[in-house]
Amino acid sequence: MPKATRENEEEAPDDGVRVDMISGARMEGLTSMEKIRLILDGVREGNIVILEEGLSPDEESKLIEVTMTEISPDEFNGIEIETYPQSSTGDVGLFDRLLGNDNDAKKLTVIGPANQIETLHKDENLISALVSRK
Repeated sequence: MPKATRENEEEAPDDGVRVDMISGARMEGLTSMEKIRLILDGVREGNIVILEEGLSPDEESKLIEVTMTEISPDEFNGIEIETYPQSSTGDVGLFDRLLGNDNDAKKLTVIGPANQIETLHKDENLISALVSRK
């Protein structure tokens, strides 16, 4: 019988990379710290976490702050985070969206272990990342 992880999910096989895609509805009822814990627990297990709606700027800052306190050379070397801003208004430029000056909070966010995910390309239409096995 496979060992259970968070919420009775099965472990990813050793020959692959597990991707957790978390819906906005799942994150909606959580406090900021519960969101951060859910994300970091997944990433510490070696998973890539994709958030349908992303985090607020304050939550992203707190995620980075908590990550920095948990880094250890032998166990956890941090996260890589990329956000793809989605704007419903056509007149908001990419620069404004990247700086958080867009009122639309919906952002697709990809978070993974720093030693496994490398951003190859990012533009207004695409995030391309290389994900390696441990």
